[in-house]
Amino acid sequence: MVQKVALLTAGGFAPCLSSAIGGLIERYTQIAPEVEIIAYRNGYQGLLTGDYLTVTPLVRQKAALLHEYGGSPIGNSRVKLTNAKDLVKRKLVAEGEDPLKVAADRLVADGVDVLHTIGGDDTNTTAADLAAYLADHDYGLTVVGLPKTIDNDVVPIRQSLGADTAAEMGARFAKNVLAEHNAGTRILLIHEVMGRNCGWLTAATARKYHEWVDSVEWLPEIGLRKEAWDVHAVFVPEAVIDLEAEAARLRKVMDEVGCVNIFLSEGAGIADIVAEMERSGHEVARDAFGHIRLERINPGAWFGKQFAHMLHAEKVLVQKSGYYSRSAAANQFDLDLIRSMTELAVDSALEGKPGVVGHDEENGDVLSVIAFDRIKGGKPFDITQQWYLDLLDGIGQPAPVPAPPAEH
Repeated sequence: MVQKVALLTAGGFAPCLSSAIGGLIERYTQIAPEVEIIAYRNGYQGLLTGDYLTVTPLVRQKAALLHEYGGSPIGNSRVKLTNAKDLVKRKLVAEGEDPLKVAADRLVADGVDVLHTIGGDDTNTTAADLAAYLADHDYGLTVVGLPKTIDNDVVPIRQSLGADTAAEMGARFAKNVLAEHNAGTRILLIHEVMGRNCGWLTAATARKYHEWVDSVEWLPEIGLRKEAWDVHAVFVPEAVIDLEAEAARLRKVMDEVGCVNIFLSEGAGIADIVAEMERSGHEVARDAFGHIRLERINPGAWFGKQFAHMLHAEKVLVQKSGYYSRSAAANQFDLDLIRSMTELAVDSALEGKPGVVGHDEENGDVLSVIAFDRIKGGKPFDITQQWYLDLLDGIGQPAPVPAPPAEH
């Protein structure tokens, strides 16, 4: 019988964390009000150190407020429970300790029966490691995860929480940034969108923005021209970027329209950038999960430098929408998705069924609790989807050529 539940959010922010916490609290309050709820601060870091908040009756009563905010009220961190060296360095575990055992023992000490993790592929693969340890050592605890990532790249989940909102916010961001095309002459604008190995968010953001451009009225007689506001190129990691060919195409746009607007996934062309850095003797920084620290590489600036000369740009403006997008409150699409997923997550937890909640692409898109061993990161964006091909055709960009698999 479930008597106490713990929640944690981990990894980077997405526009669903606060709302998912609220949804879980609301569902437990609705169908199992006797269950005690705690929330570990700063993800797995709080779990290792025993730092948590208690969900009080007042919080239960006002849990709906959490749907109105972005971020995570209980805090996040990037902690991998199988990376003992990193955890010792950060003083989260002692030398020689098994972090999985430390986490498991902490859950027992805190009297937790169910742990809800809300995070992306790294969070849920870490949850899978913990769930396997708990099962192998007969701890009798249940772990149920919820999938959040603005990259929408978790296998086999059709739609991750927060991704649609992030695309909508990125399109809103672009409306202001791309207005800068008239701040001078021959301006190259690069909208850098988050997406390490998956171009879904960049494509979805460009699609939403392009749909806005098509939906509003323009007045070219006074210089308010649709052509100057529209997207001119979309670059994602899954497609080859032929710099010479694209430069030739975009130079014509620059000559005719007076500006070029590029939507760039931060992971696009990263192999070429890293190779150039390593040839120059520069060390490529990586995080605790082994991922390349993209903020140290600055792909937007690299592409800006390449295209500026080739397009004879007089000004280059690189703007990043990532933090603006990922910290937003969930939109209605995501609120509905969160509601359905949190309800199933609680029902599954009370039944003692572990896994990650999501619409299973390998099983008819049915909303279900997917076994942890089937959860993987790095799902590529399908560049052959008709909506993406239609987007590229609509902006005059050639059909994409698949690129070699990106580094994970």
